[in-house]
Amino acid sequence: MIYLDNAATSGKKPESVYRAVDHALRECSGNPGRSGHAVSLAAGKIVSDARLQCARFFGAADPSEISFGSNTTSALNTAIYGIVRPGMHIITSSLEHNSVARPLEHLRTLGCDISILPASVDTGVDPDAVRGALRRDTGLIVMTHISNVTGTVNDIAAIGCIAREAGIPFLVDAAQSAGTRSIDVQRDHIDMLAFPGHKSLLGPQGTGGLYVRSGLPVAPLTRGGTGSFSELPEQPERMPDRLESGTLNVPGLAGLAEGIRFIQETGIEEIGKKEHALRTCIYEGLSEIPGVKLYAPSAGHAAGCVLSFTLEGMESAEVAAILDSAFGIAVRSGLHCAPYTHRMLGTIASGGTVRVSPGYFNEPAETEAFVDAIRSMMQ
Repeated sequence: MIYLDNAATSGKKPESVYRAVDHALRECSGNPGRSGHAVSLAAGKIVSDARLQCARFFGAADPSEISFGSNTTSALNTAIYGIVRPGMHIITSSLEHNSVARPLEHLRTLGCDISILPASVDTGVDPDAVRGALRRDTGLIVMTHISNVTGTVNDIAAIGCIAREAGIPFLVDAAQSAGTRSIDVQRDHIDMLAFPGHKSLLGPQGTGGLYVRSGLPVAPLTRGGTGSFSELPEQPERMPDRLESGTLNVPGLAGLAEGIRFIQETGIEEIGKKEHALRTCIYEGLSEIPGVKLYAPSAGHAAGCVLSFTLEGMESAEVAAILDSAFGIAVRSGLHCAPYTHRMLGTIASGGTVRVSPGYFNEPAETEAFVDAIRSMMQ
């Protein structure tokens, strides 16, 4: 199998990740922060280490600014519902995943006004458009860093600066960028950052987190046991306890910490360089095949390691099925949980696109085999 669906979940992990998960399951299966015995303390140490690794990786001022959940979706929901109140105005983009779009559409029914700014496939949302959309009642700006359909990159540093100047919380969806691009929440003026553990951070599924800038009051989405302040009838105010109810995924967080260590040891620039070369191979190869229509930033523009395409005369689901069954190549077809983007591209009525997303553990021969497969399908 040639796995080219890393935008959904990274197909291969570093060996250290597998070992860390196995060790945590076998030796550290206690409940972190709930008991005083050795196994519970070992589990707590894993959680603390993962929190510290994430804080350092994203430039957080303090590890307590990192709270863990099950994925980016849970982090985005916590951030959005924890900040927005009925009647607020929210600014977002046409590149958003349903993890943002659906909560916002629900909030629309509660009286919120949503501004969905148009985006260019090449350059994303114009920061000046964000500035122009600001209103007195704007309560949140939420943007994806990199589109999960086209690989379009938003200028989050410029948008963050605008948000900070206006005093409006800025939430970034880093599902497709965490682990492949440098993100510094302080440098980029990010108030909240939602990130997955299972994609380019190379950790296991069922892991993710939310950075919240100290002093920003985010109401908890879930309330319950935190292992702290158990005498209080209400949720603790202290972070990260305020946003972490219930037992955490200790084996998953052990793997996440090791994934981040691997990235730091390898170098995020080196990872980005290799992924860029793999994407370029696919982009240039597909560009030369008659009947292929690409949906991705053109040459010379910043792009994530993901792009979409369609083949003339074929349904996207059919293309993906043939790649899987005849060539042993895994890609994803459909709308990719991003209807805003497909409406923008004009592909929603036709069933979406085929998405291909190589990752660091892919090799050039695999991307070349993918292009050859598409070429043979179009002959």
